[in-house]
Amino acid sequence: MGLVVQKYGGSSVADAEGIKRVAKRIAATKRAGHEVVVVVSAMGDTTDNLIDLAEQVSPRPPARELDMLLTSGERISMAVLAMAISNLGLEARSFTGSQAGVITDSSHGRARIIDVTPGRIRAALDEGSIAIVAGFQGVSQDTKDITTLGRGGSDTTAVALAAALKADVCEIYTDVDGVYTADPRIVPTARKINRIATEEMLEMAANGAKILMLRCVEYARNYDLPIHVRSSFSPHEGTWVTDAPIPEAFASPRVSQELQQQPVIVGIPHDDKEAKVTVVGVRDDPGIAAVIFKAIAQAEINIDMIVQNVSVGPSGRTDVSFTLPKAEGARAIDALEKVKPAVGFERVEYDDQIGKISLVGVGMRSHPGVSARMFEALAREQINLEMISTSEIRISVVTRADQLEGAVRAVHTAFGLDAKVEAVVYGGSGR
Repeated sequence: MGLVVQKYGGSSVADAEGIKRVAKRIAATKRAGHEVVVVVSAMGDTTDNLIDLAEQVSPRPPARELDMLLTSGERISMAVLAMAISNLGLEARSFTGSQAGVITDSSHGRARIIDVTPGRIRAALDEGSIAIVAGFQGVSQDTKDITTLGRGGSDTTAVALAAALKADVCEIYTDVDGVYTADPRIVPTARKINRIATEEMLEMAANGAKILMLRCVEYARNYDLPIHVRSSFSPHEGTWVTDAPIPEAFASPRVSQELQQQPVIVGIPHDDKEAKVTVVGVRDDPGIAAVIFKAIAQAEINIDMIVQNVSVGPSGRTDVSFTLPKAEGARAIDALEKVKPAVGFERVEYDDQIGKISLVGVGMRSHPGVSARMFEALAREQINLEMISTSEIRISVVTRADQLEGAVRAVHTAFGLDAKVEAVVYGGSGR
């Protein structure tokens, strides 16, 4: 009937029982007449445990060897899942990322997919087998070394494979029933979204919604690939992420019409993994900001919000603040210290006790007063705002880290997004 790529996260394959449950779902999809490709993450907290092991052995493990170590988690998952499917009477073949044709650049730990050449996967499907691919990994085009794609890399692997194989749909299985208006671990009354536009999902992912990673959604948008986010622990229909009609073999009339009925605010993502860097005492001269941010770019650091004050008084100096992932804070400070003579700033301040909350919704374009309602809700909770950033369909603010969860709940309620029943989180440690 169609070609389906299914991705299962670590919580779905956390133990033997989970693997057998996933195998039954895959087998049912195959017996329904579909060609099936499966992408798997490492079991449970395997990746975190391997990182802990590496740090116990070496405070700064070589990036190449760390990638070799971390890819072993997905290889375990793919092999045992193939065994479980074989036990159900179906043929399954497992493939590493390199065997599946996932070709990347040479940036260890955060490689980007350059191309996918799934010849071996296509051959396995043509012979009636289920293909199981280790997510999160590929092979460098230049060095031929094994690489990893960073957090959420299995999602990107699945969507990239689906695009290369011209699949009808990519199903992302996780431990909740779909994409919610907020993280249900923080807001138990968060509401499941039946269908969401790609533009809105991109903003959600970029601003902390961990259900899908940004690169995965970008890939899907570029190839007009529908994503169906759903739970591996329940049979419920999940969330469709697409701007196009849902494939006929998978369509539900109720969900297919949902895109036209979205509220002004579709979701409230948050991010507790960011830090703020402030460059104090910068000369307020043309070109100085370019020097600062060129140094950050050359260090391959992605930044988010930027605020520069207007210089006041005879000093002619100002402060420049920006946010970035906590994991890249040390590299950012090193990069700034190298350009200190050229920029002539006084000092660099680093703050990793911040959190970001965002409002996302295409309806914001035509509905005034959204920002006022958000700020009023935060003011009632005595939450101070340190930075503000906006786009056509997003408003983001930075608060203190210890106020973040309360801010999410307050704004979620203020915009009437609370459901009458609590969301179910089926598994996962949340580590």
